[in-house]
Amino acid sequence: MAIVGPVALYNNVPIEPQYYAPWRFVISAITLGVTTTVTMVIPAITTLNYVVGQLVRLIIPPTFGCRQLNEKTGYVIAVNLPDQVTLSIDSTNADAYIASSATTPAQILAVGDINSGAINMSQATTTFIPGSFINISPN
Repeated sequence: MAIVGPVALYNNVPIEPQYYAPWRFVISAITLGVTTTVTMVIPAITTLNYVVGQLVRLIIPPTFGCRQLNEKTGYVIAVNLPDQVTLSIDSTNADAYIASSATTPAQILAVGDINSGAINMSQATTTFIPGSFINISPN
């Protein structure tokens, strides 16, 4: 009879953010309006991996203005440029975005994973969430 113990450390590797897509991106500009357009800083080694219908959250520290948009979630309704998406967030009355060199940057993050979160804009019942975090680890 074999005694089964805890999983060895080398078999239980830590979660590494670079192994999950889509990534979080730093915000460089926000265009306000009935819809909100977010421009991001895309590192040279990556590409924007957000898709239409994906749920995202904005994290905007106070030094960047746009305080009304902090912690707001919305759906990606268009991928405009290699570094820009349009969101279903009405930002008509929000303060202007201010570029800042604060330690914590303004960010846009995907919401959900393969098992949880809003399914999609139409709330269709499936187990796969378009644009959700997917493990792309080489292991």
